[in-house]
Amino acid sequence: MTASAEVEEALSQLWEQIYDPQTISIIESLPIQRTWNCLEVGAGAGSMSYWLAEQADRGAVVALDTDTSRLDADRATNLTVLQQDLGEAEFAEGSFDLVLGRAVFEHLAQPEEVLRRAVSWLAPGGWLLLEDFYFLPSEHAATPAGRALVGAYLTGWKAAGADMHWGRRLPSTLARAGLTSVGVRVTPLGPGQHELDNELMRLRMKLQGAGLVERGLVSVEDLAAFVAGLDDPHARDVTTLEFSVWGRRPVE
Repeated sequence: MTASAEVEEALSQLWEQIYDPQTISIIESLPIQRTWNCLEVGAGAGSMSYWLAEQADRGAVVALDTDTSRLDADRATNLTVLQQDLGEAEFAEGSFDLVLGRAVFEHLAQPEEVLRRAVSWLAPGGWLLLEDFYFLPSEHAATPAGRALVGAYLTGWKAAGADMHWGRRLPSTLARAGLTSVGVRVTPLGPGQHELDNELMRLRMKLQGAGLVERGLVSVEDLAAFVAGLDDPHARDVTTLEFSVWGRRPVE
């Protein structure tokens, strides 16, 4: 395994450590049944799909992603791995009791259209749970280095077609799509908010920082100052809000 691949793997594991507990907590608050059929879009390395396969051991789980190289289809007998772009995916109406997507819809060109299709995939009484991010304005960051780094990421994501303000619109979007019992949790993220999140940012800078500098998005000095300030209480900041939003398809 190359050095960059090792960092990517470490990033994936940290991401799961940080975000899986909240996702699991929300799903456990729903009336999950062992017979549920579940779909995870953007399944990544599969931690949530594997967990769902254990909970719905008499049902079925589909793990969908454009890159399935990190997914193990043999992990559970009720797990199916599907390599496909979410924007092109088609499932029969009423196929799933739960559709889960984390940090996926914010990267779609037409997220509301795909969301409406995802709602149609739900069985009556089924649940949709989406978790996406809302980046606060970079100019409001607590430090010059923070302003530079957040601004660089927002610039890069915008160039790639991502909408890093999408998470804020999730509650109203789910309601407009016809879902009821819409629930919301908002989690602050940023330097000093979470020890594991600090480590995640360190690894991201190790993997991506040089590229940001090469593209002229940040200076070497800003990059070094941002990393050095991750454990400094004077640099503590909220740069991002994670929106976890879920809703239920009405029983017809």
